[in-house]
Amino acid sequence: MTRYEKEPTFQNNLLIYDGIYYQIGEEHKEFLAEKMMDDDYYILILAAIARELHIAGIYRAKVHLAAGLPLTWVGEQKEAFRAYLLQHESVDFTFRGKQFHVEFAGADIFPQGFAAVAEKLRDFKGVNMLADIGDGTMNIMYINDCRPVEKKCYTEKYGTNQCILAVRESMLKQLGTVADDLVVEQMIRHGTADIGERYLYVIQEAARKYTAEIFRKLREHEYNPELMRLYVVGGGGCMLENFGQYEKGRVTVINDICATAKGYEMLAARKLRKIGGVS
Repeated sequence: MTRYEKEPTFQNNLLIYDGIYYQIGEEHKEFLAEKMMDDDYYILILAAIARELHIAGIYRAKVHLAAGLPLTWVGEQKEAFRAYLLQHESVDFTFRGKQFHVEFAGADIFPQGFAAVAEKLRDFKGVNMLADIGDGTMNIMYINDCRPVEKKCYTEKYGTNQCILAVRESMLKQLGTVADDLVVEQMIRHGTADIGERYLYVIQEAARKYTAEIFRKLREHEYNPELMRLYVVGGGGCMLENFGQYEKGRVTVINDICATAKGYEMLAARKLRKIGGVS
């Protein structure tokens, strides 16, 4: 996301809020341990709300937010993050040329990773490890006999953004140049990209080393493929599929990029039904 004080030339994903212009999707968001440290996540949330409302043809709405934090950060940061999301009772903004008026009815915060599989807990028989590999963090938790084990939840600052940084360093060291993040992201998602062979080799080799390190970190938390099954969610799942070495029959990669968002929605709706908030 790029911020402009004046109206930019290209406006495909332009969001206008409080007199400032935001081009959504232009630059990679730097990882922050606390999302409340700047306004970027708030602007991205407004863009996400606008996209969902536009699909339904709605431009004035009362919205209840469902969001998430890394597993081990929920307890400490949940209330602050909720206050951040609800910093305004209502907002008016423009996105992709459409005007929106949104009133906030409330917000619920859930643990990342777990939300993606919450509706499928009945499938987690025996001992299972769940790894949610996101942009900035990898969240790890055990789910044993369909129940999450709260004492065995871990957060590692080892997401796909760290892989991009490792690729940059490797390219600079070996080739004296760096590739655009878009190229690296294509490699992570698809295993290849439309670039020269020597660049392709260096990026692939760096990605393979990074993926091997992911499994090493999982083993630090007692991952043993012979004694448990591994489930992987988040954007880093495709990285494991493209570059990882593992027993395919004992590792399940959940490729639905909306799985976590669907989980947030399901958990929030369930909570609201209990208090009579939705039918």
